[in-house]
Amino acid sequence: MAKTVDEIADAMYAMVKDAYGQKKLKPMDLTKAMMAMFEGEVDKKMCKGAIKQLVDSGKCVYTYFGGSFIEIPHKEGAAND
Repeated sequence: MAKTVDEIADAMYAMVKDAYGQKKLKPMDLTKAMMAMFEGEVDKKMCKGAIKQLVDSGKCVYTYFGGSFIEIPHKEGAAND
């Protein structure tokens, strides 16, 4: 049974959240992980849509430091209440 973009986005978010502060994940890292996790149920186009959904919703952001990475947005020091 094929997965929906929402299900893929939820799995990606969980993976990014677990890696927060330990490892930065590239979009292709997430795509490969989802294709392995959901063997044959997802493709690159669906993964790209899931990444777009995460970024558009504000749950994740693109960062760049010698390469593009997807991370949970950082809170600035002044934003911590």
